[in-house]
Amino acid sequence: MNLRRTPSTRRPSSPRRIAVAVTAVVACCAVPSAVAAARGETAAPPAPTAAPAPAGGHWVHTWSATPQLTEPANMPPAPYTRADRVLADTTVRQTVHLSTGGQRVRLRLSNAFGGTDLPVTGVSLARPADGMAGTAAVAPGSTRRVTFGGSPGIDIPRGAQAVSDPVDFPVPADGNLTVTLYLAQGQASTDITSHPGSRTTSYLLTGDHLDDGDLPGATPVDHWYFLGGVEAWSPREGSAAVVLGDSLTDGRGSTTNHNDRWPDQFGTRLHARTGTRDIAVVNQAAGGNRVLHDGLGPNALARLDRDVLATSGVTRLIVFEGINDIGTADPTQAAAQQVTRELIGAYRQIVARAHAQGIRVYGATLTPLGGNTYDDPAGAHEAARQAVNRWIRTSGVFDAVIDFDAAVRDPAAPRQLLPAYDTGDHLHLDPAGYRALADAVPLRLFR
Repeated sequence: MNLRRTPSTRRPSSPRRIAVAVTAVVACCAVPSAVAAARGETAAPPAPTAAPAPAGGHWVHTWSATPQLTEPANMPPAPYTRADRVLADTTVRQTVHLSTGGQRVRLRLSNAFGGTDLPVTGVSLARPADGMAGTAAVAPGSTRRVTFGGSPGIDIPRGAQAVSDPVDFPVPADGNLTVTLYLAQGQASTDITSHPGSRTTSYLLTGDHLDDGDLPGATPVDHWYFLGGVEAWSPREGSAAVVLGDSLTDGRGSTTNHNDRWPDQFGTRLHARTGTRDIAVVNQAAGGNRVLHDGLGPNALARLDRDVLATSGVTRLIVFEGINDIGTADPTQAAAQQVTRELIGAYRQIVARAHAQGIRVYGATLTPLGGNTYDDPAGAHEAARQAVNRWIRTSGVFDAVIDFDAAVRDPAAPRQLLPAYDTGDHLHLDPAGYRALADAVPLRLFR
């Protein structure tokens, strides 16, 4: 490992824990009655609102998935996608891998990219059978219903998200959780919100199966739909470290249903030690994402407020993004110099905005691209990568530097990944390579 601690002139005096309330959260108690009236039905009175969380702690994100507009290839398969509606009369069962645990949790559902309001009829939580990820079966007797302002469902406006009531549901650190949604009407649009790079299998089945112990005959899909995050009620010392990244953080090359992305493996390292076991690692990455310009999802500067500053309990940010900006630039010396200048300016902006919220920011060097399609014959993109990494290591803008480049490059050919870590495309890492990244992060930065 090759890491350099940068000067502290720009470092906040101390990180403070924040829990930023997202302004788009919907007050929902009256919505089910309105929906029922529109259908000509009689609505039952709403259940009592859940009791407030106990004193002595705060909410901390323990899992998140960066919301994205679903591309045609990642839409639910037939018959769940129709010309004007998606997932009508459908149960969607999904598992997520939590970072830290807690005695209480609450969900965040996202309609960030929906073309219409999203009517969610019901939601339940359960423990997956045998604690496994990517299974349709749940542990007998573990299912609990989720409410929103005491009501069983909620209509989430276009572009908004919703936070559920707290649920007394103990969850372990580094464990899996099953979330089941039922949409009676579906969403009346083919613009829907998802996270396509789930590397976890979800299940679709016609009808209301919220409380079913298994879903025989369900259709498997390796995507998450409508899930934005899970928060756990944590002790005062609990906090979140957010990773802002692209496919290298989203886990391309990792093993489906094994949760061996580098943030997952780094979280396991943190939780094995007493002094860092209350820190959640929150993965806010999207495959193909760029810092400067939109690609697969909004650019990193545009999504910083939603995906980082609005994360409950965040005190630290790791920035590991920029390789897609370099790789998609024109392969000329002038373009390489321009993207280098613009990335450096963007990193300064990210640090300034995070520091304003008392968040420490760690910069990670960009890993090799030699031999990938991003690697142009003239070496312009490699020159930009080297220039960006040199600035990350020496500028002093970041509170610390994590040298991922040094952790996974081939000593005999530093422009390339170590062959043992290369998936074959000469850019993405296999689980062993992601382990090397996880091991390269110094735990002392998190004590």
